[in-house]
Amino acid sequence: MELTYFTIGQATIWEQKIERSRFIGQAAPVVDIGEAQAFVNRIKTEVHPQATHNCFAYRIGLGENPLTYYSDQGEPSGTAGRPILNALLQQDLTNTVVVVTRYFGGKKLGIRGLIDAYHSTALQTLIAAGRHRFQRLFTISLELPYAQSSLVQHLLQTYEGKVVKEEYGATVHLEAQAPEAHQEALTQALSGLPAVKWRVTK
Repeated sequence: MELTYFTIGQATIWEQKIERSRFIGQAAPVVDIGEAQAFVNRIKTEVHPQATHNCFAYRIGLGENPLTYYSDQGEPSGTAGRPILNALLQQDLTNTVVVVTRYFGGKKLGIRGLIDAYHSTALQTLIAAGRHRFQRLFTISLELPYAQSSLVQHLLQTYEGKVVKEEYGATVHLEAQAPEAHQEALTQALSGLPAVKWRVTK
């Protein structure tokens, strides 16, 4: 299973005019369907409520079957939402939403023209946003003696782990996150330290 993924680096707006119609692309990184829908609804109701169309697509989730959804929002079937989704797929992005707003300029573009306009606007918006690499993480809880704190911290750093919680009492308690790609190697290394108690929590 693929453990490294890409979303966009930042929320971005990109615009072009085609045959007097104005096409405005807006994209944002999101973590779930709720965030994606909220982004779409904000553009439709607050940012561009007077637009002729606010077409969109998003791709959410990790693993082999991310959830995808798209909508033509009144444009002829297959001319807007699907081309926007194709731009997401072309850039190999997930956890990303794109809305392409159109203000009609008085001249019809035809089926091919609409497909090209929505796809190119979405694609250029995503390119302008840049790609951000991220990985699936796992969480591990550890209990260890103070004498081995430096060694365990070094192991975590070696495998790109990051301590997210720490408590100090009779022993040291750590909660850390690291890429799933390193889970086997990290846990094998920890197994070689009998004084260190650990468990993968999620």
